[in-house]
Amino acid sequence: MVTIKDIAAILQVSPSTVGRALADDRRISAEMKRKVNEAATQVGYVANQAARMMRGVESNLVGLIVPDIRNSFYSTIAHALSRCLLSANYQLTLCETDDDRLLELRHIKELTSVNVAGIILVPSAKPLPDSARFLKMTPHIQLLRKQQLLGEQWFGIDDRRALYESTMHILSVGHRRIAYIGGTEALPTGAARVQGFREAVKTSSHQIDTYEELGAPSSPEFGREAVRRLLSLKERPTALVIGAVQNTSGVIDEIQDQALSVPRDISVVGFGDELGYRWWGPGLTTVQLPVSQLATACGLWFLHHLQNKGDLDTPYSFISPPQLIVRGSTAAPSNH
Repeated sequence: MVTIKDIAAILQVSPSTVGRALADDRRISAEMKRKVNEAATQVGYVANQAARMMRGVESNLVGLIVPDIRNSFYSTIAHALSRCLLSANYQLTLCETDDDRLLELRHIKELTSVNVAGIILVPSAKPLPDSARFLKMTPHIQLLRKQQLLGEQWFGIDDRRALYESTMHILSVGHRRIAYIGGTEALPTGAARVQGFREAVKTSSHQIDTYEELGAPSSPEFGREAVRRLLSLKERPTALVIGAVQNTSGVIDEIQDQALSVPRDISVVGFGDELGYRWWGPGLTTVQLPVSQLATACGLWFLHHLQNKGDLDTPYSFISPPQLIVRGSTAAPSNH
């Protein structure tokens, strides 16, 4: 394996000069840094990160902890954060929890044990106290979901507003039997979204019959099962309002399998704007979420604090607004 001493011998300088140049030490000139980096590339030198950290050199790794990378929410976030961090020579490392708080703790412990520069996480429904204890050792920020146990700094979306607007749209076209399908209230996002649904219903001057199906937001199958239960009712809903990306996927698949005509048989408002939603059936009316922009804003803010040793204890919130995109999947009920 090529070492710093080998590079020093090639350039006929001291190993300490090479080490400082590779660490971007201010005491080393830009010209020497250029020569060292060129020589290191030519001979295939790879830094030993563990040894560097033992010498007190800070890590350039930032951990990202998410529930489910299959969800386009989180893959979009990972992509945006990776690009943002790379621009400042930080590298993203990805961990997946499946909303399991024990697995969440394991990932946090592993990341802190290798002295990562920071952690960006979408927390589980009930993080363990040990997760909070370990996170206090490392700069961190919460994304999308906010758990007070883990700190007061958070970048998220106005989830209450998203479902309030979805539901107001359905009410405005005349529906009086409306079902909500979304995440459990144990999750802060789930609680905010169902709150938005309920608040919109309360504004109506008409008698509104509501149905709520709350479950795993990361499960398309839960969306399918919810549709089957709702369609089996004697007084079935005329409209579905959905509050999770993966639930939306399951709902529209089940509607297709049931050969329902949208919006004649049932109106649908989805959550998230996947690539194919505009071409699904008559086009899916849905909530468009500024996920990529939110992740980039989070990454830039976090980078600023890492690089400037900023205060990562002062409460801070950044909330992005959603946008309702109206397409052909919503209309007045056929019996209206």
